[in-house]
Amino acid sequence: MKILVLGPGAREHAIVLALQAENADHEIVCAPGNAGIAASGVETPALAYTDPAAVEAFVRERGFDLVVVGPEAPLVAGVADPLRAAGVPVFGPDRAAAQLEGSKAFAKRVMDEAGVPTGRAVRVASAEDAGSVLDEFGAPYVVKADGLAAGKGVLVTEDRDAALDHVATWAPHGEVLIEEFLDGQEVSLFFFADGHDVLPLSPAQDYKRIFDGDEGPNTGGMGAYSPLPWLPGGVDAFVEEVTRTVALPTVRRLEAEGTPFVGLLYCGLIVTARGVRVIEFNARFGDPETQVVLARLASPLSRYLLAAANGGLAQLPAPEFSEEPAVIVVLASEGYPGEVSTGRELSGLDSAAEVPGVHLVHAATSRNAEGGWVASGGRVLGAVARGADFAQARERAYAALDRIGLEGGQRRSDIAARVA
Repeated sequence: MKILVLGPGAREHAIVLALQAENADHEIVCAPGNAGIAASGVETPALAYTDPAAVEAFVRERGFDLVVVGPEAPLVAGVADPLRAAGVPVFGPDRAAAQLEGSKAFAKRVMDEAGVPTGRAVRVASAEDAGSVLDEFGAPYVVKADGLAAGKGVLVTEDRDAALDHVATWAPHGEVLIEEFLDGQEVSLFFFADGHDVLPLSPAQDYKRIFDGDEGPNTGGMGAYSPLPWLPGGVDAFVEEVTRTVALPTVRRLEAEGTPFVGLLYCGLIVTARGVRVIEFNARFGDPETQVVLARLASPLSRYLLAAANGGLAQLPAPEFSEEPAVIVVLASEGYPGEVSTGRELSGLDSAAEVPGVHLVHAATSRNAEGGWVASGGRVLGAVARGADFAQARERAYAALDRIGLEGGQRRSDIAARVA
């Protein structure tokens, strides 16, 4: 198959690697991609990947059997719309359905109307409106900007003044939601969706905070692991419950509204004392959970991507996964998630990739004039490892990162420690 993957990050690198592993005959292009994806032997042409007209022209010129949209920004911008209208199979929702991620208020409305279990939420337009709502819900306070905010729109705090400041910061840009705090373990569960049916992938858990012990500010994700042996009732029962009470009702509700959801439905969940609740939806593969989920995928990824794009998931069995666990540990630049120091040399990548069971996924790397590796962003790369058990997978991931040099580089030391 001739496949275009849109996006520049580690999630797209993981998708590309999974497609390469299943079939050497695939012709894969990743636009704009990154230096690590290019080093995987994939063409990475420059492309304004969030511009629907530019993407449509590129696809029309080159011709592809399938387009896979990686990040949220092009989905919310409507990149899938003209492609689907032209008859191109696209894995990724139209602009209207992508509001499930693009607007927290939209997602809450859909959940309410579909009967999906979630926390209470109240919309506010200013800090003046927020005070009484914060007092009603009590601490910890959960404040969410309505739209996309590059991972900076959500605040969970015990500090009422900080919560009000967050409302004041984001209210000029749109609605802000104050939500009920939900206490428990978080779970990420992905579903292939074809507008009517869904098929689940394997659960994962990620680590959002920058420092060990879940301390410090939120990031795009500093590590993840899959599967989750501690899930109540076991993995199969948990997945069946979420399919029945969350994913299928949501997709069927969007279908009924005339905005079918085709692509990857990311369910951000929390296991509370009162049962499973939805924290958020995303409209694409999550990062870094994708890296561990796809590392365990035993079924051909392209088969499911194409079936979702063409409305054919009902004809496929549920995807299969290796019993071997997978762990990813992310290496970040100094200063992340604040002001980042970039342009620093990366060393030891070839040696790291030689650790058994390990491969590297690149998020923000480039090559210098001499062909060496340079860190070009906040989250630089991740070491993904499989093993006979979590202890071995974790040991391998950290052994790989021990071989990589980056001045001021940051990583957490406790990824998957709770299960190893």
